[in-house]
Amino acid sequence: MARLPRFVLPGYPQHVIQRGNNHERILYEEEDYWFMWEKIGAAAEKFQCDLHAYVLMPNHFHLLLTPRQENGVGKLMQYVGRYYVQHFNARYERTGTLWEGRYRATLIDPKQYMLPVSHYVESNPVRAGLVASAGDYGWSSYGANARGDDDPLVTAHAEYERLGRSAKARRAAYAAQAEKSLDDALLTRIRDATNKAWVLGDTAFCESIETALNRRALPRQRGGDRRSAAYRRATGRA
Repeated sequence: MARLPRFVLPGYPQHVIQRGNNHERILYEEEDYWFMWEKIGAAAEKFQCDLHAYVLMPNHFHLLLTPRQENGVGKLMQYVGRYYVQHFNARYERTGTLWEGRYRATLIDPKQYMLPVSHYVESNPVRAGLVASAGDYGWSSYGANARGDDDPLVTAHAEYERLGRSAKARRAAYAAQAEKSLDDALLTRIRDATNKAWVLGDTAFCESIETALNRRALPRQRGGDRRSAAYRRATGRA
């Protein structure tokens, strides 16, 4: 079965995950983290992607970024993946693949999900039990977004800028949001959309993406009363 193309529209953010093959480690030493970090930054500049949030985990990494050109994210991931595999295989004297297939990605509604997904990305180390709080983990964008740490990889999104009139106010508001745990329903929505490559947004947003790209943005509804107006709307039969 042919693989469907990913949802890509310049100017719309995407949440991207790349995992190690069989969930094995891809980052061991500090040199590995630095190499990955530098390649992500170089690729973001080269392929015109604004990076808003990221986290480098031992066996995978997350990026939240907005492409300024249609193929920017795909080229960025190819660039990072290719150079990092060369680094990893040479350093650890191995051959073969490192990644668990294609990267996973979802196009997101920035007004509704930009900040929640940013917090989701940066709180990964907490959910994994690596640290007690997001601010304790060094290889993420949390320091830049919540404390104002210097991180040349990070570009503030418009939704972040709306958090306050000054940089200090924005950081304080962002940090306050980060202290609140994401509820299970939200976690499930983010994970499902990313892993299954659907659009993450409300009905109106998804319909706008369907119109722009001429393809379904959400999975078909299963079951339900086929005579009901709600069912017909959900399945496009209204």
